[in-house]
Amino acid sequence: MRSAADEIRAAIADSPDGAIPFERYMHVALYGEHGFYTRVDSGGGAGRRRDFLTSPEVGPLFGAVISRMLDAEWERLGHPEPLVVVDMGAGAGTLARSVRAAAPACLEAMRYAAVEISATQRAMHPAWVESVATLDEAGDKLDGVVIANEMLDNVPFTLAVFDGAWREAFVTEAANGTLVEVLSAPFDPVPDVLPACAPHGARAPLQRQAALLVADVLDRLRAGSYHVFDYARPTTTAVCDLDWREWLRTYRGHRRAGHYLEAPGSMDITCDVMIDQVPTPGAVRTQADFLSRWGIDELVETGRQAWHEAASMPTLEAMKMRSRVGEAEALLDATGLGGFAALEWAPPG
Repeated sequence: MRSAADEIRAAIADSPDGAIPFERYMHVALYGEHGFYTRVDSGGGAGRRRDFLTSPEVGPLFGAVISRMLDAEWERLGHPEPLVVVDMGAGAGTLARSVRAAAPACLEAMRYAAVEISATQRAMHPAWVESVATLDEAGDKLDGVVIANEMLDNVPFTLAVFDGAWREAFVTEAANGTLVEVLSAPFDPVPDVLPACAPHGARAPLQRQAALLVADVLDRLRAGSYHVFDYARPTTTAVCDLDWREWLRTYRGHRRAGHYLEAPGSMDITCDVMIDQVPTPGAVRTQADFLSRWGIDELVETGRQAWHEAASMPTLEAMKMRSRVGEAEALLDATGLGGFAALEWAPPG
């Protein structure tokens, strides 16, 4: 049975240089035929029984806050029908379910497009969403809201390494069959986001594909807003003095996994988003600030009151409302999800 490692070795063998860029390696490891997100078994992804938790998997509270923001945008845009909501990197559709459960005022006017490359995960989407594999299928011109929750961190990137000069990392196969890195000739010119000099062995991501993806969304968005939630760094220079494991990570089964060249296809490979490499956002907040702006405290207080009123004879709905307290603690934690960046763009005019 073929694996992602087999796909990668075949790509290396087909390359005239006997090596492939790290960017291509990451693409095959995550999105190839046998990649982490696309393999024919259950594949990898978010969820309590899977590999990691994102904000929607903490519970329905995140989706309830998003619903309040959607209602505000629907009002601001003059109640368009449809209000297009594009959920990029939708996974199994958890955010969509939470949004619907929150019953926003705009629900009947909403056209919810869940964009997910994995056919396995698309099959889990609720029937009422428009489940698509690519942004192109969601439409050329959009009036509404685009959401990307922990999606840009999985976009393949060029890996730059400082070895007396900045060079690009490639992946090749060693004589013993293991996958190893080799470096290119020095960049000429050096990309502007990189410092002229760095510690020997320093690494940094060059996120050209992520920048193009953000620009593509903005080109399609005629009216509304684009929201990205992710772990991020303000500048690329800031990571050059760090251990690369602080911004380039792997996950499997809710734990940090091994080196990114080990067992490709079996683990997630994820990278902090470098804000200075994407189109300049109109607003940069923490996720905690975003959630507070859109009323998470009010939702939590409503949950407390509902539980207090039903505590003597609790119902399932009351138990759900009570859970908002714990969910809010996780979503607002400045050392975790609350410290994520919430980036926002709006089309001009």
